[in-house]
Amino acid sequence: MSNITVKKVESKKDLMTFIKFQWKIYENYPNWVPPLIMERKGLLDKKKNPFFLHAEMDTYLAYKDGELVGRIAAIKNDLHNEVHNDKVGFFGFFESIEDQDVANTLLDTAKEWIKEKGLDTMRGPVNPSMNDETALLIEGFDDPPRIMMPYNPPYYKTLLENYGLQKAKDLFAFKIENEKMSSNDKIVRVGKMVQERYKMKLRELNLKDFANELNLFKDIYNKAWEPNWGFVPMTNEEIDKMAAEFKQIIDPTLVVFAEIDNKTIGFALVVPDYNYIFKEMNGKLFPFNFLKLFTKNKEIPWARIIVLGVLPEYQKKGLDAVLYHDILKRAAKRNIYKGEASWVLEDNTMMVRGAEMMNGTLYKKYRIFEIAV
Repeated sequence: MSNITVKKVESKKDLMTFIKFQWKIYENYPNWVPPLIMERKGLLDKKKNPFFLHAEMDTYLAYKDGELVGRIAAIKNDLHNEVHNDKVGFFGFFESIEDQDVANTLLDTAKEWIKEKGLDTMRGPVNPSMNDETALLIEGFDDPPRIMMPYNPPYYKTLLENYGLQKAKDLFAFKIENEKMSSNDKIVRVGKMVQERYKMKLRELNLKDFANELNLFKDIYNKAWEPNWGFVPMTNEEIDKMAAEFKQIIDPTLVVFAEIDNKTIGFALVVPDYNYIFKEMNGKLFPFNFLKLFTKNKEIPWARIIVLGVLPEYQKKGLDAVLYHDILKRAAKRNIYKGEASWVLEDNTMMVRGAEMMNGTLYKKYRIFEIAV
């Protein structure tokens, strides 16, 4: 009988083993995009990642007959439980060989940790929060993930379901193509009419006034997304960290603010899909790979619409459609004709209809699972 043991990650060497285990799992999955090792270390660093100012996490490695076969993280997000008034713990960074006993052992480890923290539900995967890479890919394996979206083997769904985890919520990703949208006269006509009716003005990000632009982002983001399932407002420290990272790769022409009567009422945060470049870096930015960020930047064929929304009092007026239309035109100017709007909650009717109105195609699905502990 096989012997499966679990080891808690405690040293820098353990952490590197935890990070690099993915290379073993995905060696035969050509659509997987290796994460930057430097970025993963920062994400998991409890002293540097501001997420851990309101959260706890322990990470574990699984061995079978002495061979590394899996990993998992157990997470307690105090801010989530405070906002939603519940007792949910999370699992994340789940990777396993195709072995139900290994998966069960990993999930048992996380579940026991969560139970010991006085929580009553285990939910995931989140890596490590809903504001990071979230959910399990369940449809759309034939295409690489866009930037900051997860990818996993198809058999993970079976491993989780066999354990007893059930669907909590599905997340959608829509493919939006410039040609399909532009060929629809109704979309163009209605967008123009809505923009004129509300005297809505659009402007791109002003990098010279980045601090004030960031304050606008913080205010709108936390207000616009507050009603969404699982939403946890980003703290100032978390937004500052995200902004510092994005500032290295954003194209200011693709970050658009919407204004009505001189008030900023919405925005779209769109990022070129740098996974196109990261894919060939194999996790290493230095010594020379970082140059590809500049030399191959104009070759990127996709963009990801990470955030698009307006303040609650301006919703359901068609203003989001104006933003969609504008950013696709802007992307086309740098020869990007495909965009992914992700992720969108399956029951976020307004965003789903907005993507469909742009002739978007639902081409990937992700799932968050949960189980009582």
